[in-house]
Amino acid sequence: MLEYLQSIFDQPWKPVWRPALVAWLVFYVAFLGYALSAHGGYLFIDSANLVVHEGGHNLFSWFGHTLMLWGGTLLQWLVPFLLAVYFFTQRQTAGFVFCLFFFFENWLYTATYMADARAQVLPLVTTGDPDFVEHDWYAILSSLGVLNYDTTIATVVRTLGWCGMVGSVAWLALRLRAKDAARDATATFPKPAISLVERYPGRGRGRLGAATPSQMSSENSVPAASSPRASDPN
Repeated sequence: MLEYLQSIFDQPWKPVWRPALVAWLVFYVAFLGYALSAHGGYLFIDSANLVVHEGGHNLFSWFGHTLMLWGGTLLQWLVPFLLAVYFFTQRQTAGFVFCLFFFFENWLYTATYMADARAQVLPLVTTGDPDFVEHDWYAILSSLGVLNYDTTIATVVRTLGWCGMVGSVAWLALRLRAKDAARDATATFPKPAISLVERYPGRGRGRLGAATPSQMSSENSVPAASSPRASDPN
């Protein structure tokens, strides 16, 4: 298992087109600004989070009431996290950062739900009988005996979510910087020119002492012997 994990870490990240990296950075920075302006309110991506959340209640309801309560948040967090793990093993930068970023964005959604445990002013959604709907985090925090700390816990979770989102974007920015550094290094230290021996193999070998084809032909040819003139007896 350790060898498998080490082999994954040793694999290089797959290259990403530089304009695509820049476009992703612009998207994430814009989303962070959008989330900051919402002041902990409902974000458009939370509509998808809500669907997964309610699906988690139905999925984990098979394992009892307690897991059913936790199941909404568990599945809501597990889906982007497991996708991030998959893209990490495949060394795909864009997919990994996207899933990791929205994994931590789910923490903002959860923090808003936690902070509403005592106040219960948020509208509740359920896939079951609306007469039996209950506030997840009111029930969970009450069972843990920490209901009076709902806003404090929510603040910690929200802070960690923001740290995770900003950290994901920072890591992507470092990937872009490393790509630029590698490109600059290639431009600064160009590939050496082809040597004359490689460009002109025949001439090169002649200079190094090996016989050229013309030299070999001249050496192999035997000059014709001149016949001696007959002596004049006179």
